[in-house]
Amino acid sequence: MIRPATADDLPLVRELWRAFEAEIPEPSWYDDDLEQDLEWLAGAVRDETVLLADDVGLAVALMKGTRLGSLEMLYVRPQARGTGLARELTREAAARLKERGAEVLELDVLASNAHARAVYERWGFQTSELTLAVPVEALQQRLAAEPDGPTFGIAHVQTDDAGAVERAVQKMLPRLGHSESVDVGGVANGWVAVRSDLTDREPEKLKALAKELSYTSESVVVALGVERGAVVRYNLFDRGADMDEYLSVPEFYGELPPGDVIALGANPTVVARLTGADPKRVREVARTSATPAGLPPAQELYEQIADVFGVAS
Repeated sequence: MIRPATADDLPLVRELWRAFEAEIPEPSWYDDDLEQDLEWLAGAVRDETVLLADDVGLAVALMKGTRLGSLEMLYVRPQARGTGLARELTREAAARLKERGAEVLELDVLASNAHARAVYERWGFQTSELTLAVPVEALQQRLAAEPDGPTFGIAHVQTDDAGAVERAVQKMLPRLGHSESVDVGGVANGWVAVRSDLTDREPEKLKALAKELSYTSESVVVALGVERGAVVRYNLFDRGADMDEYLSVPEFYGELPPGDVIALGANPTVVARLTGADPKRVREVARTSATPAGLPPAQELYEQIADVFGVAS
């Protein structure tokens, strides 16, 4: 049975609040404010919406302004879960806040609490604001080390038919976005180079163009470029299939699972088979590092990899 908590219920309300905090603790960098919360509950029972479901469930809700309600806490003891109590507590809290003028109900949930997030999303809650966190020291290191230089790239098509490549590019690029300049080179060492201002600006568009060119031409295509003046990336396709991807600093854009870090290293065997490059040279040149400082400057590394592949830089 769901009912409003009274002053006599304060010990039970505090007990359930403690259980919630123990089961779902706040991030470690938050100050421990449990005692302040427990003191605040005395006023909440008197002035806000505090609901109990027998001795196993608790909902605490309040108004924020004139139209916004907040579900500050929703908790059901483990032995009573799966019975619909959480839904009923929320329904009653929403009804009481609506009577006070609430048009929207919001709540906070930890990103790590996947089960609760799934339940709330099923009830119709949507993300309206995200709180991001980073250790200050890690932020300082990244901001100090993270460059912001030029981004550019070229799609190299393994063919001797530059005209076919140009016709294909003219059809494909408009689907990717507006491009003011397009340059399709002649055949050089068995490759035709394609460059545009659109694919220079957006590496993902370069990758998409290279993949589609590989599919339509039924040939090998390499997308090779520099991103933010700091890292070198290539994507290697064969008849539209992704064959290899390399990023000189695999975790430049953020932490990755170990398997993904390994996957972003060059595969000399695949590169050699599709481009004719010397696998030993691929291994020597297309190295990875934890930071850009562990490698040659990006422009230099880009030119070295282009040379190994036998394409124009």
